[in-house]
Amino acid sequence: MIRHLFPSKSRNPIAERCEKDNFTKLRHKYALYYQIAERQDGTQITIDGKDLVMLASNEYLGLSQHPKVVEAGKNALEKWGSGTMGARSANGGREFHRELEEELAAFLGKEACHVFSAGYLSCMASITGFAQRGDIILADKNLHSSLWDGIRLSMADVERFSHNNPEHLRKILGELDPDTPKLISIEGIYSMEGHIGALPEITQIAKEHDCFISLDDAHGIGVLGEQGRGTASHFGLTDKIDIIAGSLSKSLASTGGFVAGNASLIEFLRTHCKQAIFSAAISPSQAACSRAALKIMQEEPEWKQRLWDNTRRYKALLEDLKLDTWESETPAIPIVLGTRERAYYFWKHLWEKGVFSVISTAPGVPPGKDLVRTAISARHTEEDFEKIEAALRYANSKV
Repeated sequence: MIRHLFPSKSRNPIAERCEKDNFTKLRHKYALYYQIAERQDGTQITIDGKDLVMLASNEYLGLSQHPKVVEAGKNALEKWGSGTMGARSANGGREFHRELEEELAAFLGKEACHVFSAGYLSCMASITGFAQRGDIILADKNLHSSLWDGIRLSMADVERFSHNNPEHLRKILGELDPDTPKLISIEGIYSMEGHIGALPEITQIAKEHDCFISLDDAHGIGVLGEQGRGTASHFGLTDKIDIIAGSLSKSLASTGGFVAGNASLIEFLRTHCKQAIFSAAISPSQAACSRAALKIMQEEPEWKQRLWDNTRRYKALLEDLKLDTWESETPAIPIVLGTRERAYYFWKHLWEKGVFSVISTAPGVPPGKDLVRTAISARHTEEDFEKIEAALRYANSKV
């Protein structure tokens, strides 16, 4: 006990590395991340007693406080309790998992689906569940960290192609052994850039080279396609995509993730994928809230309409201010400032005027693309936009 209370000055190398890490010290100094909100009401949050408009949430449709979602979560908690106490492969499977998976699969136009306890896990599983040593993964260089972790764990060889560049992908494929199994990993909406993936061209190339396609559509569900069915639906290419992965924590107003595809693919994943076999199953409330949000997306189209109305209004404001949005096509809209210093002060000035945003700098983004990431919600109101516009004009005048 005394050793714990009064540690000796002799530290092991790993503990010492953690204690002296300069990046952690800088994170604490500038207080950029890990903010804690004491209150939330729609797009309004309070941090350290300061009221802010949330302009960085991934909850595009704003359904997490929808009465039907809240009621569904409460009812599931009362019926099933708080957790599942195990992995789906063992003792954690429940009827509500199967119900959510069947509804998600039908919504996405796929035969089957598997739900995970985190979106990060589902995106990893969309790679590790199918690619293996000896295969080749062709990866867009701007993929999310979860996909890169899946690629590393798969032990497959990897070739990167330029971001959203089908012709570069075609060139690389032309230089590879045609008999080697290949998986193409892409996103529907690249959330840092706001770009829509070039699915029409990439699916055609995949067909020419017999490639398997794994699509991370975490930011596309609820945003694109009929009733928010995602990027594949947006292009009418659902049957050309082998796997659609995504998150329950964005438009689906919960937490967790999913992988959807043909029944044989999902059963193969359940047999071989460690993220599926060894992860605890999502809770009753998580599943119920997602099911309720999925139903709202289909029965209340005004949420998606409001999202895009707000997005167009916000983009017009950014264009008027001549701010660089990296040619974003979606409600995920970066404001590219170009240097770490400019991004920091822009972010700080927004905060001063009551607007919450997120800063991202190299190596999280390419050099020269240091930015403040913003995102629009269907919940943003006239009052919110007045505050957002005032804050943007102020921040822009200061940098």
